[in-house]
Amino acid sequence: MTFRPSILDGIDVTVLQQRLSSMQMAYLDLTSGAKVEAVAYSQGDGSRTVTYSKANIGDLTAAIIAVQRQIDTLTGQCVARRAPIRPYFGSTR
Repeated sequence: MTFRPSILDGIDVTVLQQRLSSMQMAYLDLTSGAKVEAVAYSQGDGSRTVTYSKANIGDLTAAIIAVQRQIDTLTGQCVARRAPIRPYFGSTR
């Protein structure tokens, strides 16, 4: 079994950047007015179109963040790491 750190693995950076741009424009349109926006994107199992409205702007925000993180990972700009472990040597009483 192969570990996949992101569902966006295998998509070219230029494609991700184009999709990110269209999703960000959709976000700006939604936040500036009550416009319903459709965004098309491709995944490993084919193309999809998603329609976002003001009611599910959180889903669009999460998708934008996921694409930004994948672009950062592929370009080496940022590596998401866990917080350091800080041991506690105190009394439990």
